[in-house]
Amino acid sequence: MRYILTIAFFLLAATYNARAQTGGDNAYEFLNLSTSALVSSLGGINVSLVTNDPSLAYYNPALLHKDASENISLNYTNYFSGINYGYVSYARHSESHGTFSTGISYLNYGKFEEADQGGVITGTFKASEYALNLIWSYSIDSLINIGVNLKPVFSHLDKYSSVGILLDIGGLYQSRNGLYSAGITIRNMGTQITSYSGIKEPMPFEIVAGATARLQHAPFRFSLTARNLQRYNMIHKSELIDENLNKMYNGINGVSENILRHLIFSVEFLPTDNFFISTSYNYLRRKELMVESRSSMVGFSIGAGLKLSNMELALSRSKYHLAGSLTNISVLIKRGAIK
Repeated sequence: MRYILTIAFFLLAATYNARAQTGGDNAYEFLNLSTSALVSSLGGINVSLVTNDPSLAYYNPALLHKDASENISLNYTNYFSGINYGYVSYARHSESHGTFSTGISYLNYGKFEEADQGGVITGTFKASEYALNLIWSYSIDSLINIGVNLKPVFSHLDKYSSVGILLDIGGLYQSRNGLYSAGITIRNMGTQITSYSGIKEPMPFEIVAGATARLQHAPFRFSLTARNLQRYNMIHKSELIDENLNKMYNGINGVSENILRHLIFSVEFLPTDNFFISTSYNYLRRKELMVESRSSMVGFSIGAGLKLSNMELALSRSKYHLAGSLTNISVLIKRGAIK
């Protein structure tokens, strides 16, 4: 543990200057993509929901626990314009040393045409990014879990390459009756070991906290997640160019707007132990990506899952923009299913 804390200290120091950065300003932004169908249906990230799926430790390493031991999680997302990404993970529990998981996330951008300055096609090139996830969690007692996720990252964009090392640290609290849980994660602390052009770029660092509560006498479970807690102002500078919006976001309206942009609201309907339907509302996604004239269902997500004796299946659909939605597919293969 002493060595883990030492590594965490140096990685946190390396990200100090980048802690106010959010999407679009950092290297390795693919680490913030949602790889799980369940989590995608819950708004894109969840750090407090306890399940037997080892892939949820991708968002908070403290969510990894012994019920996930020997389970294999397969996740795939059909992204925009032929891009696809996914995550594969496996967990194993040790009574004396805690629970371990290894996984790999990838993002394949596909094939691109290469052209010179005159627009003449000279060939093709490919781009892809990968992250290895080495996760460990430990139960301090029956109520509190802690976890770390060490992530070597490899990025290849045409002839430019980069290697980085990042770390997540998380904590989880569970009530004795199992109806309530709360988690917090410090994600993507780290630095580039080798950069694309010789200049090191900031990491997609963020602090995320959340809570999940299930009703005792009704088949519903609610989650509230707060992202980017290291940063107060979530209103993009491009929005403030509009004079009307600038006036709107002054004073108390600006405070409430910034609070809402940190939050994700989700609910699950659990009529039986073997089936669920989930939906969520991501306010920040809606505000940044919707078209005012046709806002549609941007920011909303929906999903469903089926639990069988030896596996679990989940499918989600997330509305990002008027131009399209994302589909996530997840398969959880339970222990003993492939023996």
